[in-house]
Amino acid sequence: MVYEYEGKTEKEAVEKAAVELGLEKDQFDVEILESQKNTLFKKGYVRIRIHTVDSQDHVSPEFDGKIPNATVRANNPAMVANPMPQGEFESKIIDFVTEMINKMGYEVTVEVMFREEKKIGIKLTSDSSSILIGRKGKNLDAMQLLVNVYAGHLGHEDVRIILDSENYRIRREESLVRLAYVTADKVRQTKNSILLEPMNPFERRLIHTTLNDIGDIETKSEGDGLYKQVRVIYKGVR
Repeated sequence: MVYEYEGKTEKEAVEKAAVELGLEKDQFDVEILESQKNTLFKKGYVRIRIHTVDSQDHVSPEFDGKIPNATVRANNPAMVANPMPQGEFESKIIDFVTEMINKMGYEVTVEVMFREEKKIGIKLTSDSSSILIGRKGKNLDAMQLLVNVYAGHLGHEDVRIILDSENYRIRREESLVRLAYVTADKVRQTKNSILLEPMNPFERRLIHTTLNDIGDIETKSEGDGLYKQVRVIYKGVR
């Protein structure tokens, strides 16, 4: 479903949408339609479009309901790791994450969530999980970047550390896959491109991969910096 809201700032408009829709801020995607800064003669405002996915949304027949590996991993007991750190490297990673969050002023329990080749998942359990995750997972991403830099200093540049809390990563992946298919259908119906919200590299790659095999749809990233936007484009049948 799509809704539009206005506010003096993007934050105010997003908060208004969350209250009126009864959703958490990580349960919908935001597209900025118009932004007007404060001037001497005009008050500033921001107009946004909210994209939500529910059972009433039409989902493309290409979507078979299968979600990427993270969900499979979470639902397969055989793939759940021993939560205790194994070896000096894992112990240092656990200690680093624990100390980092404690210094931020929050209590947390840090455990190993999964182990794969060149990849370790770390689970954060805290009464302040919503703060640790942040809007659209940005706090989680920032902490994840720091711990991966630390892993590099320990001589493990080839190992990727994934931080998660309250299964946010899994829920986010599910939401993005569904958003990708719903957006593709809207683009196909309107023949107009749609620019999605700014996303980190992993999230953009998920959108690109999800829609890669749909013949009449193409995607491209736009913008600068870490958080770029994905444009979904109708290219027709060729």
